[in-house]
Amino acid sequence: MPEIETLYTEYLPYMTEIGLRLISAIFILIGGWLLGNWLRRIIRKSNKLDPTLQTFLGAFIKYVVLIVAFVTVLAQFGIQTASLLAVLGAAGLAIGLALQGTLSNVAAGVMMLILRPFNVGDYIDSGGIAGTVTNLGLFTTELATPDNVYIQAPNSKLWSSEVYNYSRNLHRRMDIVCGIGYAENIDKAFKIYQKVLDADDRLILTEGKEPMVMVSSLGDSSVNVTARVWCKTSEYWQVKFDLTKNIKEALDKAGINIPFPTRTIAFAEGAPPKPASKTKKK
Repeated sequence: MPEIETLYTEYLPYMTEIGLRLISAIFILIGGWLLGNWLRRIIRKSNKLDPTLQTFLGAFIKYVVLIVAFVTVLAQFGIQTASLLAVLGAAGLAIGLALQGTLSNVAAGVMMLILRPFNVGDYIDSGGIAGTVTNLGLFTTELATPDNVYIQAPNSKLWSSEVYNYSRNLHRRMDIVCGIGYAENIDKAFKIYQKVLDADDRLILTEGKEPMVMVSSLGDSSVNVTARVWCKTSEYWQVKFDLTKNIKEALDKAGINIPFPTRTIAFAEGAPPKPASKTKKK
């Protein structure tokens, strides 16, 4: 039939072109899906990133690849993607403004997961919040105080404040101060201090970190003698408690007086003044 043959001749190139575009679109989508999954697996296998950050970046990169593949497919069919990208950009801007606080927490969480100012298990003090880090997420950081009180802090607050990490360094210095009386022999007190320090094998003895005993200040009623030592950060509090107790007991055993503030009240000589008599009104 000549009419069918004419239609077939006229529409065959168009149908062929549509078919090729459809096939290429399918290949683009499949390639984008495979590429996104491959990149996500590579990120998840990286040992340099935190598991939380691995999951977030892996999913983010996968969806970025899929969006690029989808836009490419639309361009294959002649759809103007510039206006679509403008609409998506405007929608993204509106969502970003609406979720400004949440996104700032996510950005801060990503930066902390990359730069690692602290890790899980570290004791930190930041923005008036102090405790041991139990979990670091994209939105919040969870901490526990020494008396086991749960704290959930926004990441943006921690990121915008100074972070004092008491667990980061391997060694930590401590000063143990004890006052002796002004009449006591300072050199004798030094020897007692040194004997207590020498008996503790947990102290660091490397160059620059040797134990030191010194007179740190002259108080109102005592000469303050300080023992400055270094120890492992993990043993800090136990060493501090033990040395404070041992120094006190050693000073008591040697008969060295540890004064405490006293107040002396002096009364003037003579009879105490009589209270003024009240005159009666007539």
